[in-house]
Amino acid sequence: MLELQDIHTYYGASYVLQGVSLQVNEGEAVALLGRNGVGKTTTIRSIIGFTPPRQGQILLRGVQLTRLSAATISRLGVGLVPQGRRIFPNLTVRENLTVAARNARNVGGISNPEGGWTLPKVYHYFPRLQERQKNMGNDLSGGEQQMLAIGRALMTNPQLLLMDEPSEGLAPLVVREIGGTIRQLKEAGLSILLVEQNLKLAFEICDRIYIMNKGRIIFKGSSSDLQADTTLMHQHLGV
Repeated sequence: MLELQDIHTYYGASYVLQGVSLQVNEGEAVALLGRNGVGKTTTIRSIIGFTPPRQGQILLRGVQLTRLSAATISRLGVGLVPQGRRIFPNLTVRENLTVAARNARNVGGISNPEGGWTLPKVYHYFPRLQERQKNMGNDLSGGEQQMLAIGRALMTNPQLLLMDEPSEGLAPLVVREIGGTIRQLKEAGLSILLVEQNLKLAFEICDRIYIMNKGRIIFKGSSSDLQADTTLMHQHLGV
């Protein structure tokens, strides 16, 4: 589904991603872990086109994304749940969702026989959003805003979902609820790249793990492989 090949990304003169390579297979959930400031969000920004890399290739189903605009990348089937949620505070819940709506058959040129994501389907996954569909975005709790950010991304009918710290700042009960929904999305066949600080959430959901340090991938393997390496987890994840 997604392949990054030797990606080098800069902010001005600051050299952030230094040869990052990773992949997400179709229907797979993959976690990108690491301490704050090591380049995880920059990896997401490089994929979606906000901060294009200066060197390397990013491929979605073999299609080169590296020089495309963020709008074009989204239309090809990449959805984003950004860090900090970034919902529209002065739109209602329903408006936040419908403003992002895209027909599944217009995404990446691939027809979806099930019709893809619609407002009723998002409400099925997030009943609380239906209950609060007339409320403004800034009237929602942090957990409800995160549900809305996920729902808005789903309304673009993505084939690949990028999720940047979806559990950040949420109470444990809400994290459990959000985690359950992400697991359902994976089981439904959606490919997911998850950037997380919550190791328990990543281990429960993801098939494979990458760890990043100082702009480089320093570990790749299964969740069980990482959990067995306590020295590595302590050194690079602080646990």
